[in-house]
Amino acid sequence: MSHGLDTVIGGKSLDAQKAATLIGEAQRCEAAHDKIGAIAAYRSALTCSNEPNITFRLACLLDLVGEEDEAIKLYSELTNGGRPHLNALVNLAVLLEDRGQVVRAQRMLQQVVATEPNHERGQLYLKDVSASRDMVVESEDIVPSTNVILDTPVTDFELSVRARNCLKKMQIRTLGDLLRISEAELMSYKNFGEQSLGEIKQMLTLKGLRLGQSLEGAAPRVRTDVYDQLREKYPEELLARPISTLELSVRARKALQLLNIASLGELAARTEAELMGVKNFGATSLDEIKDQLIAAGLNLRTLE
Repeated sequence: MSHGLDTVIGGKSLDAQKAATLIGEAQRCEAAHDKIGAIAAYRSALTCSNEPNITFRLACLLDLVGEEDEAIKLYSELTNGGRPHLNALVNLAVLLEDRGQVVRAQRMLQQVVATEPNHERGQLYLKDVSASRDMVVESEDIVPSTNVILDTPVTDFELSVRARNCLKKMQIRTLGDLLRISEAELMSYKNFGEQSLGEIKQMLTLKGLRLGQSLEGAAPRVRTDVYDQLREKYPEELLARPISTLELSVRARKALQLLNIASLGELAARTEAELMGVKNFGATSLDEIKDQLIAAGLNLRTLE
Protein backbone atom coordinates (compact mmCIF):
# COMPACT_ATOMS: atom_id res chain seq x y z
CA MET A 1 0.00 0.00 0.00
CA SER A 2 1.43 3.39 -0.96
CA HIS A 3 1.75 6.24 1.50
CA GLY A 4 -1.15 8.66 1.34
CA LEU A 5 1.17 11.61 0.64
CA ASP A 6 2.96 9.89 -2.22
CA THR A 7 2.51 11.41 -5.68
CA VAL A 8 4.04 10.03 -8.87
CA ILE A 9 5.33 12.68 -11.28
CA GLY A 10 7.49 11.91 -14.28
CA GLY A 11 8.31 8.44 -12.99
CA LYS A 12 9.41 9.81 -9.61
CA SER A 13 7.48 8.98 -6.46
CA LEU A 14 7.28 12.23 -4.48
CA ASP A 15 7.20 12.07 -0.71
CA ALA A 16 7.59 15.42 1.06
CA GLN A 17 7.96 13.87 4.51
CA LYS A 18 10.71 11.48 3.45
CA ALA A 19 12.47 14.28 1.56
CA ALA A 20 12.40 16.51 4.64
CA THR A 21 13.95 13.73 6.74
CA LEU A 22 16.74 13.23 4.21
CA ILE A 23 17.36 16.98 3.93
CA GLY A 24 17.72 17.13 7.71
CA GLU A 25 20.24 14.28 7.56
CA ALA A 26 22.18 16.06 4.81
CA GLN A 27 22.28 19.29 6.80
CA ARG A 28 23.59 17.47 9.87
CA CYS A 29 26.33 15.94 7.73
CA GLU A 30 27.24 19.38 6.38
CA ALA A 31 27.42 20.77 9.90
CA ALA A 32 29.81 17.94 10.77
CA HIS A 33 31.90 18.69 7.63
CA ASP A 34 30.94 15.30 6.20
CA LYS A 35 30.53 16.28 2.55
CA ILE A 36 30.32 12.70 1.27
CA GLY A 37 27.54 11.84 3.71
CA ALA A 38 25.67 15.02 2.79
CA ILE A 39 25.98 14.23 -0.92
CA ALA A 40 24.52 10.76 -0.37
CA ALA A 41 21.59 12.17 1.62
CA TYR A 42 20.82 14.87 -0.95
CA ARG A 43 20.96 12.26 -3.74
CA SER A 44 18.38 10.20 -1.88
CA ALA A 45 16.23 13.28 -1.24
CA LEU A 46 16.17 14.00 -4.98
CA THR A 47 14.54 10.61 -5.64
CA CYS A 48 11.44 11.75 -3.75
CA SER A 49 11.38 15.52 -4.32
CA ASN A 50 11.63 18.04 -7.16
CA GLU A 51 12.68 20.87 -4.81
CA PRO A 52 15.30 23.01 -6.69
CA ASN A 53 17.24 23.80 -3.52
CA ILE A 54 18.03 20.10 -3.04
CA THR A 55 19.55 20.00 -6.52
CA PHE A 56 21.43 23.23 -5.79
CA ARG A 57 22.96 22.02 -2.52
CA LEU A 58 23.94 18.72 -4.12
CA ALA A 59 25.62 20.57 -7.00
CA CYS A 60 27.47 22.87 -4.57
CA LEU A 61 28.87 19.92 -2.61
CA LEU A 62 29.85 18.05 -5.76
CA ASP A 63 31.72 21.17 -6.88
CA LEU A 64 33.53 21.36 -3.52
CA VAL A 65 34.73 17.74 -3.73
CA GLY A 66 35.92 18.19 -7.33
CA GLU A 67 33.06 16.45 -9.19
CA GLU A 68 32.71 19.37 -11.58
CA ASP A 69 31.09 17.52 -14.51
CA GLU A 70 28.13 16.37 -12.44
CA ALA A 71 27.90 19.76 -10.73
CA ILE A 72 27.71 21.47 -14.14
CA LYS A 73 24.96 19.05 -15.21
CA LEU A 74 22.87 19.82 -12.13
CA TYR A 75 23.44 23.57 -12.31
CA SER A 76 22.41 23.45 -15.98
CA GLU A 77 19.15 21.73 -15.05
CA LEU A 78 18.40 24.55 -12.62
CA THR A 79 19.14 27.27 -15.18
CA ASN A 80 17.15 25.86 -18.10
CA GLY A 81 13.70 26.58 -16.67
CA GLY A 82 11.45 29.57 -17.26
CA ARG A 83 12.93 31.43 -14.26
CA PRO A 84 16.48 30.16 -13.70
CA HIS A 85 17.94 29.67 -10.24
CA LEU A 86 20.21 32.74 -9.98
CA ASN A 87 22.77 31.29 -7.54
CA ALA A 88 23.03 28.19 -9.75
CA LEU A 89 23.59 30.50 -12.72
CA VAL A 90 26.45 32.25 -10.87
CA ASN A 91 28.10 28.96 -9.85
CA LEU A 92 27.72 27.54 -13.35
CA ALA A 93 29.32 30.67 -14.81
CA VAL A 94 32.30 30.31 -12.46
CA LEU A 95 32.86 26.69 -13.49
CA LEU A 96 32.53 27.50 -17.19
CA GLU A 97 34.98 30.39 -16.89
CA ASP A 98 37.47 27.98 -15.30
CA ARG A 99 37.09 25.85 -18.44
CA GLY A 100 37.82 28.77 -20.73
CA GLN A 101 34.21 29.51 -21.72
CA VAL A 102 34.57 33.16 -20.72
CA VAL A 103 32.02 34.66 -23.14
CA ARG A 104 29.31 32.22 -22.08
CA ALA A 105 30.12 32.81 -18.41
CA GLN A 106 29.91 36.58 -18.86
CA ARG A 107 26.49 36.30 -20.51
CA MET A 108 25.18 34.22 -17.63
CA LEU A 109 26.42 36.70 -15.05
CA GLN A 110 24.93 39.58 -17.03
CA GLN A 111 21.61 37.71 -16.93
CA VAL A 112 21.89 37.40 -13.13
CA VAL A 113 22.61 41.11 -12.64
CA ALA A 114 19.88 42.10 -15.11
CA THR A 115 17.37 39.98 -13.18
CA GLU A 116 18.55 41.05 -9.74
CA PRO A 117 20.74 44.20 -9.91
CA ASN A 118 21.75 43.92 -6.24
CA HIS A 119 22.95 40.30 -6.50
CA GLU A 120 26.32 40.69 -4.73
CA ARG A 121 28.04 37.51 -5.94
CA GLY A 122 26.77 38.08 -9.47
CA GLN A 123 28.24 41.59 -9.49
CA LEU A 124 31.59 40.44 -8.08
CA TYR A 125 32.07 37.60 -10.55
CA LEU A 126 30.87 39.72 -13.47
CA LYS A 127 33.61 42.24 -12.66
CA ASP A 128 36.17 39.42 -12.52
CA VAL A 129 35.09 37.93 -15.85
CA SER A 130 34.81 41.30 -17.57
CA ALA A 131 38.27 42.29 -16.35
CA SER A 132 39.82 39.12 -17.77
CA ARG A 133 38.14 39.75 -21.15
CA ASP A 134 38.55 43.47 -21.52
CA MET A 135 42.18 44.05 -20.67
CA VAL A 136 43.36 46.54 -23.30
CA VAL A 137 46.94 46.34 -24.45
CA GLU A 138 48.35 49.63 -25.64
CA SER A 139 51.66 50.10 -27.39
CA GLU A 140 54.25 52.26 -25.70
CA ASP A 141 57.80 53.16 -26.59
CA ILE A 142 60.31 52.12 -23.97
CA VAL A 143 63.90 53.24 -23.94
CA PRO A 144 66.04 50.13 -23.51
CA SER A 145 68.54 50.18 -20.69
CA THR A 146 72.08 48.93 -20.95
CA ASN A 147 72.27 48.30 -17.21
CA VAL A 148 72.19 44.56 -16.57
CA ILE A 149 72.53 44.47 -12.78
CA LEU A 150 69.94 42.43 -10.95
CA ASP A 151 68.22 45.36 -9.28
CA THR A 152 67.42 47.02 -12.61
CA PRO A 153 63.64 47.68 -12.84
CA VAL A 154 61.82 45.52 -15.39
CA THR A 155 60.27 48.71 -16.74
CA ASP A 156 63.69 49.56 -18.19
CA PHE A 157 63.53 46.67 -20.66
CA GLU A 158 61.75 46.35 -24.00
CA LEU A 159 58.58 44.57 -22.96
CA SER A 160 55.00 45.09 -24.10
CA VAL A 161 52.56 46.91 -21.85
CA ARG A 162 50.69 43.63 -21.24
CA ALA A 163 53.86 41.87 -20.06
CA ARG A 164 54.89 44.77 -17.84
CA ASN A 165 51.40 45.14 -16.34
CA CYS A 166 51.34 41.44 -15.47
CA LEU A 167 54.77 41.61 -13.86
CA LYS A 168 53.68 44.65 -11.85
CA LYS A 169 50.60 42.82 -10.50
CA MET A 170 52.80 39.87 -9.57
CA GLN A 171 55.13 42.17 -7.57
CA ILE A 172 58.01 41.43 -9.95
CA ARG A 173 59.87 44.71 -10.05
CA THR A 174 63.48 43.91 -10.93
CA LEU A 175 65.57 41.69 -13.15
CA GLY A 176 66.57 39.74 -10.03
CA ASP A 177 62.90 39.05 -9.24
CA LEU A 178 62.52 37.36 -12.63
CA LEU A 179 65.34 34.97 -11.74
CA ARG A 180 63.39 33.92 -8.63
CA ILE A 181 60.23 32.81 -10.45
CA SER A 182 59.68 29.75 -12.66
CA GLU A 183 58.15 29.63 -16.13
CA ALA A 184 55.23 27.58 -14.81
CA GLU A 185 54.53 30.14 -12.10
CA LEU A 186 54.50 32.98 -14.62
CA MET A 187 52.10 31.09 -16.89
CA SER A 188 49.68 30.51 -14.01
CA TYR A 189 48.82 34.22 -13.85
CA LYS A 190 45.77 35.66 -15.61
CA ASN A 191 46.30 37.58 -18.86
CA PHE A 192 49.84 36.18 -19.10
CA GLY A 193 50.28 34.12 -22.26
CA GLU A 194 52.89 32.60 -24.54
CA GLN A 195 53.65 35.91 -26.25
CA SER A 196 54.52 37.67 -22.98
CA LEU A 197 56.52 34.64 -21.85
CA GLY A 198 58.46 34.67 -25.12
CA GLU A 199 59.28 38.37 -24.71
CA ILE A 200 60.65 37.89 -21.22
CA LYS A 201 62.65 34.76 -22.07
CA GLN A 202 64.18 36.47 -25.10
CA MET A 203 65.13 39.52 -23.04
CA LEU A 204 66.77 37.34 -20.37
CA THR A 205 68.57 35.19 -22.95
CA LEU A 206 70.17 38.27 -24.49
CA LYS A 207 71.65 38.99 -21.07
CA GLY A 208 72.79 35.41 -20.45
CA LEU A 209 70.09 34.78 -17.87
CA ARG A 210 66.99 32.57 -17.57
CA LEU A 211 63.76 32.31 -15.59
CA GLY A 212 64.07 30.52 -12.25
CA GLN A 213 67.86 30.67 -12.32
CA SER A 214 68.08 31.68 -8.66
CA LEU A 215 65.75 28.84 -7.65
CA GLU A 216 68.02 26.12 -8.97
CA GLY A 217 69.43 24.11 -6.08
CA ALA A 218 67.32 26.05 -3.59
CA ALA A 219 64.56 24.13 -1.83
CA PRO A 220 62.37 26.86 -0.33
CA ARG A 221 60.00 28.69 -2.65
CA VAL A 222 59.39 31.51 -0.19
CA ARG A 223 62.15 34.04 0.47
CA THR A 224 64.06 33.19 3.62
CA ASP A 225 63.78 36.68 5.09
CA VAL A 226 59.97 36.71 4.75
CA TYR A 227 59.59 33.28 6.35
CA ASP A 228 62.01 34.20 9.13
CA GLN A 229 59.83 37.19 9.97
CA LEU A 230 56.80 34.91 10.22
CA ARG A 231 58.69 32.54 12.52
CA GLU A 232 59.37 35.43 14.89
CA LYS A 233 55.63 36.08 15.25
CA TYR A 234 53.97 32.65 14.91
CA PRO A 235 54.70 29.09 16.06
CA GLU A 236 56.25 26.74 13.51
CA GLU A 237 53.43 24.25 14.08
CA LEU A 238 50.91 26.81 12.80
CA LEU A 239 53.02 27.84 9.79
CA ALA A 240 53.53 24.19 8.80
CA ARG A 241 49.80 23.34 8.81
CA PRO A 242 48.75 22.09 5.35
CA ILE A 243 46.39 24.15 3.20
CA SER A 244 44.05 21.15 3.08
CA THR A 245 43.00 21.95 6.68
CA LEU A 246 41.24 25.11 5.41
CA GLU A 247 37.64 25.00 4.20
CA LEU A 248 38.22 26.39 0.71
CA SER A 249 36.26 26.19 -2.54
CA VAL A 250 37.64 24.27 -5.52
CA ARG A 251 38.53 27.52 -7.28
CA ALA A 252 40.52 28.85 -4.33
CA ARG A 253 42.33 25.52 -3.83
CA LYS A 254 43.28 25.39 -7.52
CA ALA A 255 44.72 28.90 -7.36
CA LEU A 256 46.93 27.96 -4.41
CA GLN A 257 48.04 24.79 -6.21
CA LEU A 258 49.12 26.87 -9.21
CA LEU A 259 51.35 28.88 -6.89
CA ASN A 260 52.67 25.71 -5.22
CA ILE A 261 51.40 26.92 -1.85
CA ALA A 262 51.15 23.89 0.43
CA SER A 263 51.20 25.32 3.96
CA LEU A 264 49.67 28.21 5.92
CA GLY A 265 53.11 29.76 6.30
CA GLU A 266 53.65 29.78 2.54
CA LEU A 267 50.24 31.37 2.10
CA ALA A 268 50.90 34.03 4.76
CA ALA A 269 54.11 34.92 2.92
CA ARG A 270 52.12 35.92 -0.17
CA THR A 271 50.51 39.28 -0.91
CA GLU A 272 46.98 40.00 -2.14
CA ALA A 273 48.41 41.14 -5.46
CA GLU A 274 50.20 37.83 -5.98
CA LEU A 275 47.00 35.87 -5.41
CA MET A 276 44.92 38.19 -7.58
CA GLY A 277 47.31 37.54 -10.44
CA VAL A 278 46.29 33.88 -10.76
CA LYS A 279 44.05 33.02 -13.69
CA ASN A 280 40.32 32.91 -12.84
CA PHE A 281 41.01 34.22 -9.35
CA GLY A 282 38.88 37.16 -8.21
CA ALA A 283 37.79 39.21 -5.22
CA THR A 284 35.41 36.54 -3.92
CA SER A 285 38.15 33.89 -3.76
CA LEU A 286 40.52 36.41 -2.17
CA ASP A 287 37.99 37.24 0.56
CA GLU A 288 37.42 33.52 1.15
CA ILE A 289 41.14 32.86 1.62
CA LYS A 290 41.64 35.94 3.81
CA ASP A 291 38.75 34.92 6.07
CA GLN A 292 40.09 31.37 6.44
CA LEU A 293 43.61 32.62 7.13
CA ILE A 294 42.39 35.13 9.73
CA ALA A 295 40.35 32.38 11.41
CA ALA A 296 43.60 30.41 11.69
CA GLY A 297 45.32 33.42 13.30
CA LEU A 298 47.34 34.60 10.29
CA ASN A 299 47.18 37.27 7.59
CA LEU A 300 48.44 37.75 4.06
CA ARG A 301 51.71 39.66 3.78
CA THR A 302 51.50 43.41 3.20
CA LEU A 303 54.16 45.39 1.37
CA GLU A 304 55.91 48.11 3.27
